[in-house]
Amino acid sequence: MAAGLPARVLKGAQAAILLTLLAACAGVARPDGGRLPVVTDPAPVVPGTMRAYQIRGRWYQPAEQPGYDETGMASWYGDAHHGRPTATGERFDMNALTAAHKTLPLPGLVEVTNLANGRRIVARVNDRGPFVDGRIIDLSRGAAEALGMLSAGVGEVRVRYLGRAPRLGGGTTLRYAEASPPARGPAPEAASGAFWIQAGAFSDRRAARRVADQLGERATVDVAMGDGLFRVLVGPWPDPNAAERSRQAVIARGYADALLISAR
Repeated sequence: MAAGLPARVLKGAQAAILLTLLAACAGVARPDGGRLPVVTDPAPVVPGTMRAYQIRGRWYQPAEQPGYDETGMASWYGDAHHGRPTATGERFDMNALTAAHKTLPLPGLVEVTNLANGRRIVARVNDRGPFVDGRIIDLSRGAAEALGMLSAGVGEVRVRYLGRAPRLGGGTTLRYAEASPPARGPAPEAASGAFWIQAGAFSDRRAARRVADQLGERATVDVAMGDGLFRVLVGPWPDPNAAERSRQAVIARGYADALLISAR
Protein backbone atom coordinates (compact mmCIF):
# COMPACT_ATOMS: atom_id res chain seq x y z
CA MET A 1 0.00 0.00 0.00
CA ALA A 2 1.09 3.61 -0.37
CA ALA A 3 2.40 4.20 3.12
CA GLY A 4 0.07 -2.14 2.46
CA LEU A 5 -2.57 -22.89 -10.97
CA PRO A 6 -4.97 -22.45 -13.34
CA ALA A 7 -3.94 -22.13 -17.02
CA ARG A 8 -3.97 -18.83 -18.94
CA VAL A 9 -7.31 -18.34 -20.66
CA LEU A 10 -6.53 -15.63 -23.20
CA LYS A 11 -3.41 -15.53 -25.36
CA GLY A 12 -1.97 -13.68 -28.32
CA ALA A 13 -4.52 -11.71 -30.29
CA GLN A 14 -7.30 -12.41 -27.78
CA ALA A 15 -5.26 -10.83 -25.00
CA ALA A 16 -4.49 -7.80 -27.17
CA ILE A 17 -8.17 -7.33 -27.97
CA LEU A 18 -9.08 -7.64 -24.28
CA LEU A 19 -6.53 -5.03 -23.27
CA THR A 20 -8.01 -2.48 -25.68
CA LEU A 21 -11.65 -3.15 -24.82
CA LEU A 22 -11.50 -3.78 -21.13
CA ALA A 23 -14.80 -2.25 -18.77
CA ALA A 24 -17.64 -0.92 -16.83
CA CYS A 25 -21.02 -1.86 -18.19
CA ALA A 26 -20.60 -4.88 -20.46
CA GLY A 27 -18.77 -8.14 -20.05
CA VAL A 28 -16.57 -10.71 -21.75
CA ALA A 29 -17.68 -14.27 -21.07
CA ARG A 30 -15.22 -16.77 -19.61
CA PRO A 31 -15.35 -20.53 -20.18
CA ASP A 32 -16.43 -21.06 -16.54
CA GLY A 33 -19.36 -18.64 -16.80
CA GLY A 34 -17.81 -15.57 -15.17
CA ARG A 35 -17.76 -12.25 -17.01
CA LEU A 36 -14.84 -9.87 -17.13
CA PRO A 37 -15.66 -6.15 -17.18
CA VAL A 38 -15.18 -4.41 -20.54
CA VAL A 39 -13.67 -0.92 -20.30
CA THR A 40 -14.86 1.32 -23.11
CA ASP A 41 -13.60 4.60 -21.62
CA PRO A 42 -10.35 3.81 -19.78
CA ALA A 43 -8.88 6.27 -17.33
CA PRO A 44 -5.46 7.64 -18.31
CA VAL A 45 -2.46 6.51 -16.32
CA VAL A 46 -2.00 8.94 -13.43
CA PRO A 47 1.06 11.15 -14.08
CA GLY A 48 4.05 10.28 -11.98
CA THR A 49 2.92 6.77 -11.05
CA MET A 50 5.09 5.12 -13.71
CA ARG A 51 8.36 6.61 -12.46
CA ALA A 52 10.89 4.40 -10.67
CA TYR A 53 10.69 4.81 -6.90
CA GLN A 54 12.53 3.55 -3.83
CA ILE A 55 11.07 2.04 -0.66
CA ARG A 56 13.27 0.81 2.20
CA GLY A 57 16.34 0.81 0.00
CA ARG A 58 14.75 -1.17 -2.83
CA TRP A 59 13.93 0.28 -6.25
CA TYR A 60 10.73 -0.49 -8.15
CA GLN A 61 10.08 0.28 -11.83
CA PRO A 62 6.40 0.40 -12.84
CA ALA A 63 5.65 -0.69 -16.41
CA GLU A 64 2.85 -1.73 -18.72
CA GLN A 65 2.72 -5.53 -18.32
CA PRO A 66 0.03 -6.99 -20.63
CA GLY A 67 1.16 -10.56 -19.95
CA TYR A 68 1.33 -10.24 -16.15
CA ASP A 69 0.03 -13.47 -14.59
CA GLU A 70 1.57 -14.36 -11.24
CA THR A 71 0.85 -16.62 -8.29
CA GLY A 72 1.90 -15.55 -4.80
CA MET A 73 0.76 -14.31 -1.43
CA ALA A 74 -1.82 -11.58 -0.89
CA SER A 75 -2.49 -9.51 2.21
CA TRP A 76 -5.21 -6.93 2.96
CA TYR A 77 -5.59 -3.54 4.63
CA GLY A 78 -8.60 -1.69 5.97
CA ASP A 79 -9.61 0.69 8.76
CA ALA A 80 -6.21 2.31 9.36
CA HIS A 81 -6.13 3.60 5.77
CA HIS A 82 -9.84 4.18 5.13
CA GLY A 83 -10.42 7.60 3.56
CA ARG A 84 -6.75 8.33 2.93
CA PRO A 85 -5.51 9.21 -0.57
CA THR A 86 -4.08 6.38 -2.65
CA ALA A 87 -1.21 6.68 -5.14
CA THR A 88 -3.71 7.74 -7.84
CA GLY A 89 -5.17 10.46 -5.63
CA GLU A 90 -8.41 8.51 -5.16
CA ARG A 91 -9.67 8.07 -1.61
CA PHE A 92 -9.17 4.58 -0.25
CA ASP A 93 -12.51 2.88 0.37
CA MET A 94 -11.86 -0.23 2.40
CA ASN A 95 -15.22 -1.69 1.35
CA ALA A 96 -14.65 -1.31 -2.40
CA LEU A 97 -12.95 -3.95 -4.54
CA THR A 98 -9.55 -2.29 -4.86
CA ALA A 99 -5.92 -3.30 -4.51
CA ALA A 100 -2.33 -2.10 -4.31
CA HIS A 101 0.46 -3.39 -6.57
CA LYS A 102 4.12 -2.42 -6.76
CA THR A 103 4.58 -2.02 -10.52
CA LEU A 104 1.34 -2.31 -12.55
CA PRO A 105 -0.07 0.85 -14.22
CA LEU A 106 -2.43 2.97 -12.11
CA PRO A 107 -5.35 2.79 -12.29
CA GLY A 108 -5.62 -0.72 -13.68
CA LEU A 109 -7.73 -3.85 -13.35
CA VAL A 110 -6.61 -7.25 -12.13
CA GLU A 111 -8.36 -10.57 -11.83
CA VAL A 112 -7.59 -12.11 -8.44
CA THR A 113 -8.34 -15.76 -7.65
CA ASN A 114 -8.11 -17.22 -4.15
CA LEU A 115 -6.46 -20.59 -4.81
CA ALA A 116 -7.75 -22.04 -1.54
CA ASN A 117 -11.45 -21.80 -2.42
CA GLY A 118 -11.76 -20.75 -6.07
CA ARG A 119 -13.38 -17.37 -5.37
CA ARG A 120 -12.51 -14.78 -8.00
CA ILE A 121 -12.89 -11.02 -8.32
CA VAL A 122 -11.81 -8.12 -10.50
CA ALA A 123 -10.17 -5.38 -8.43
CA ARG A 124 -9.27 -1.79 -9.30
CA VAL A 125 -5.55 -1.20 -8.66
CA ASN A 126 -5.16 2.37 -7.43
CA ASP A 127 -2.30 2.21 -4.92
CA ARG A 128 1.29 1.05 -4.51
CA GLY A 129 2.38 -1.86 -2.29
CA PRO A 130 2.67 -4.20 -0.51
CA PHE A 131 6.29 -3.61 0.48
CA VAL A 132 6.69 -6.92 2.27
CA ASP A 133 8.86 -9.73 0.90
CA GLY A 134 6.90 -12.60 -0.59
CA ARG A 135 3.65 -10.70 -1.17
CA ILE A 136 2.52 -9.71 -4.65
CA ILE A 137 -0.68 -7.75 -3.95
CA ASP A 138 -2.44 -5.91 -1.13
CA LEU A 139 -6.24 -6.08 -1.16
CA SER A 140 -8.85 -3.79 0.34
CA ARG A 141 -10.94 -5.23 3.13
CA GLY A 142 -13.86 -5.57 0.74
CA ALA A 143 -11.76 -7.48 -1.79
CA ALA A 144 -10.38 -9.78 0.90
CA GLU A 145 -13.88 -10.44 2.19
CA ALA A 146 -15.18 -11.30 -1.29
CA LEU A 147 -12.28 -13.73 -1.69
CA GLY A 148 -12.84 -15.33 1.73
CA MET A 149 -9.48 -14.17 3.12
CA LEU A 150 -10.45 -11.93 6.03
CA SER A 151 -9.84 -14.37 8.85
CA ALA A 152 -6.59 -15.75 7.44
CA GLY A 153 -5.06 -12.32 6.85
CA VAL A 154 -2.96 -13.64 3.97
CA GLY A 155 -3.56 -16.22 1.28
CA GLU A 156 -2.20 -17.65 -1.93
CA VAL A 157 -3.71 -16.02 -5.01
CA ARG A 158 -3.34 -15.82 -8.75
CA VAL A 159 -3.20 -12.24 -10.09
CA ARG A 160 -3.79 -11.56 -13.78
CA TYR A 161 -3.52 -8.05 -15.25
CA LEU A 162 -6.53 -7.13 -17.39
CA GLY A 163 -5.55 -3.65 -18.52
CA ARG A 164 -6.58 -0.05 -17.81
CA ALA A 165 -9.38 0.64 -15.36
CA PRO A 166 -12.47 2.69 -16.19
CA ARG A 167 -12.60 6.27 -14.92
CA LEU A 168 -14.66 5.09 -11.97
CA GLY A 169 -15.04 1.70 -10.33
CA GLY A 170 -14.34 -1.46 -12.28
CA GLY A 171 -14.29 -3.86 -9.35
CA THR A 172 -16.68 -6.78 -9.55
CA THR A 173 -17.22 -10.24 -8.11
CA LEU A 174 -16.88 -13.00 -10.71
CA ARG A 175 -17.33 -16.06 -8.50
CA TYR A 176 -18.50 -15.44 -4.95
CA ALA A 177 -20.14 -18.73 -4.03
CA GLU A 178 -17.76 -21.07 -2.28
CA ALA A 179 -16.18 -23.42 -4.78
CA SER A 180 -15.35 -26.98 -3.88
CA PRO A 181 -11.90 -26.79 -2.28
CA PRO A 182 -9.11 -28.98 -3.61
CA ALA A 183 -9.16 -32.37 -1.97
CA ARG A 184 -6.40 -33.03 0.53
CA GLY A 185 -3.83 -34.99 -1.39
CA PRO A 186 -2.78 -38.59 -0.93
CA ALA A 187 0.75 -39.56 0.08
CA PRO A 188 3.30 -38.67 -2.63
CA GLU A 189 3.91 -42.27 -3.65
CA ALA A 190 0.21 -42.63 -4.45
CA ALA A 191 0.31 -39.72 -6.91
CA SER A 192 2.74 -40.73 -9.60
CA GLY A 193 4.02 -37.83 -11.67
CA ALA A 194 2.94 -35.19 -9.13
CA PHE A 195 5.02 -32.63 -7.27
CA TRP A 196 4.62 -31.74 -3.61
CA ILE A 197 6.00 -29.19 -1.17
CA GLN A 198 7.18 -30.46 2.20
CA ALA A 199 6.67 -27.55 4.59
CA GLY A 200 8.17 -29.40 7.55
CA ALA A 201 8.48 -32.68 9.45
CA PHE A 202 7.30 -33.01 13.07
CA SER A 203 7.42 -35.62 15.81
CA ASP A 204 4.12 -34.32 17.19
CA ARG A 205 1.04 -35.01 15.05
CA ARG A 206 -0.85 -32.09 16.59
CA ALA A 207 1.90 -29.65 15.68
CA ALA A 208 1.88 -30.97 12.11
CA ARG A 209 -1.90 -30.66 11.97
CA ARG A 210 -1.77 -27.03 13.12
CA VAL A 211 0.73 -26.17 10.37
CA ALA A 212 -1.36 -27.97 7.74
CA ASP A 213 -4.47 -26.07 8.83
CA GLN A 214 -2.56 -22.79 8.58
CA LEU A 215 -1.36 -23.55 5.05
CA GLY A 216 -4.86 -24.21 3.70
CA GLU A 217 -6.85 -26.88 1.90
CA ARG A 218 -3.97 -28.14 -0.24
CA ALA A 219 -1.97 -29.10 2.85
CA THR A 220 -2.11 -32.57 4.37
CA VAL A 221 -0.23 -34.57 7.02
CA ASP A 222 1.61 -37.64 5.71
CA VAL A 223 3.20 -40.42 7.76
CA ALA A 224 4.06 -42.77 4.91
CA MET A 225 7.85 -42.65 5.34
CA GLY A 226 7.80 -44.99 8.34
CA ASP A 227 10.29 -42.98 10.43
CA GLY A 228 7.75 -41.75 12.96
CA LEU A 229 7.70 -38.19 11.60
CA PHE A 230 4.57 -36.36 10.50
CA ARG A 231 5.28 -34.46 7.30
CA VAL A 232 3.20 -31.49 6.21
CA LEU A 233 2.78 -31.67 2.44
CA VAL A 234 1.21 -29.09 0.13
CA GLY A 235 -0.06 -30.14 -3.27
CA PRO A 236 -0.07 -31.97 -5.52
CA TRP A 237 1.08 -29.74 -8.38
CA PRO A 238 1.17 -30.93 -12.01
CA ASP A 239 4.61 -29.57 -12.90
CA PRO A 240 7.79 -28.38 -11.15
CA ASN A 241 7.27 -24.72 -12.07
CA ALA A 242 3.89 -24.59 -10.36
CA ALA A 243 5.33 -26.47 -7.39
CA GLU A 244 8.26 -24.06 -7.10
CA ARG A 245 5.89 -21.08 -7.04
CA SER A 246 4.00 -22.79 -4.24
CA ARG A 247 7.25 -23.50 -2.40
CA GLN A 248 8.17 -19.82 -2.51
CA ALA A 249 4.72 -18.99 -1.14
CA VAL A 250 5.20 -21.50 1.70
CA ILE A 251 8.60 -19.96 2.46
CA ALA A 252 6.93 -16.54 2.58
CA ARG A 253 4.57 -17.94 5.23
CA GLY A 254 7.58 -18.59 7.47
CA TYR A 255 8.69 -22.13 6.53
CA ALA A 256 12.19 -21.41 5.22
CA ASP A 257 13.15 -25.10 4.91
CA ALA A 258 10.28 -26.03 2.55
CA LEU A 259 11.33 -28.70 0.04
CA LEU A 260 10.09 -29.63 -3.43
CA ILE A 261 9.36 -33.36 -3.66
CA SER A 262 8.76 -35.30 -6.86
CA ALA A 263 6.66 -38.45 -6.84
CA ARG A 264 8.00 -39.65 -10.18
